[in-house]
Amino acid sequence: MEFPGIDGFLGTRASLMLDVVFVAMFAVIPVMGVSIAMARYKQRWQLHKTIQLTLATVLLVAVVAFEVDMQFVTDWELRAEPSPYFTMDHKWSSPVGVSLLIHLFFAVPTAFIWVYVVSGAVNRFPQPPTPSDYSARHKLWGRIAAIEMTMTAITGWVFYYLAFVA
Repeated sequence: MEFPGIDGFLGTRASLMLDVVFVAMFAVIPVMGVSIAMARYKQRWQLHKTIQLTLATVLLVAVVAFEVDMQFVTDWELRAEPSPYFTMDHKWSSPVGVSLLIHLFFAVPTAFIWVYVVSGAVNRFPQPPTPSDYSARHKLWGRIAAIEMTMTAITGWVFYYLAFVA
């Protein structure tokens, strides 16, 4: 079938940006985990900061490119239509629609939480980064951000499978 937009590279019905984000999350989650371990267990705070700022930048660029693709280039519904889990007549009550809503339930707050965590860390930690009176708040919101990012990845993978693989 022919679909609008640029076809992906994984051999599914997904677009290029859907494939890029799908694969990227397999790197983001472990890199995020390594970064957290560097701060928590090794006291490598500068390395943690560098990794997190790099992840934040890469994710910002990827999300903007992804949203431009989804809003203006790719018709994801048309690509999902061959799935047995999707119908246009019941788009939001189909398994694909429900999985997308669940994914968005995690993805949207994650973006705001990451901005809060990163901007707070940049503005509140000393240079070079070391523990401070802000550390407890950063740990709490960092944990929340990591859980949210992991759930965003998992729910995104489920949506991807139901919409573009099945």
